[in-house]
Amino acid sequence: MTISAIAKKKMRTSSTSPMKDEEPRNWVDLPSELTSLILIRLSVTDILENARKVCSPWRRICKDPSMWRKIDMRDLANRGILFKYNADSMRRRCRDAVDLSQGGLLEIKIDRFVSDSLLSYIADRSSNLKSFALPVCYPSITTIEELVNAIAKFPFLETLEFFDLLFILDLKAIGHACPQLKTLKINFSGYTPCDDDDAIAIAESMPELRHLQLIGNGRLTDTGLNAIRDGCPHLEHLDVQIRHN
Repeated sequence: MTISAIAKKKMRTSSTSPMKDEEPRNWVDLPSELTSLILIRLSVTDILENARKVCSPWRRICKDPSMWRKIDMRDLANRGILFKYNADSMRRRCRDAVDLSQGGLLEIKIDRFVSDSLLSYIADRSSNLKSFALPVCYPSITTIEELVNAIAKFPFLETLEFFDLLFILDLKAIGHACPQLKTLKINFSGYTPCDDDDAIAIAESMPELRHLQLIGNGRLTDTGLNAIRDGCPHLEHLDVQIRHN
């Protein structure tokens, strides 16, 4: 029986035909630590819209900031959720999740419903963030300045992932703003190329990198690769998938 089915049945017992002399088990009787481990596997939307409405104990668990250390809203389109809710609705849910973290958010992945205002909202309330994955495409992010200003508010950031990249990033500014950055993944899309300038910017500003992934069209040459090798002495994994036009 799935958690959503349990929610719809309003806390029916876990067994419809208990053995003789055996008391029916109720999901409410589970230790809160175990219930938390079960509920945390649900999507953000499932928790906000269903699980926390089942009963008072579940609502109390769903309000615990430890439930919201990680927020993953990136695969919603693949599961049809973005077709059920519009972008504004998803932004509200994301803000609700950030609020529930009470400043303890460590990891967040968001999809194309991101906006400048949502990015600022996350940045102003998540100074302890260590991992961030987001799209950088119009109309989600309108200016690189807004993006860099937001990222600069994450001094402990260790992992940064950009996908659907349609802007020329100021990678040097991002690197200087995030001195603890250890993993950088960039998926260049459309006409935004990856070239030696990007590689040199990474090499000059991200000396603590351990993992680097660059995917997309571009003109990256040995000059850029050598700069990365020399400027990132701790690099353990380099994944370069560049299609030369």
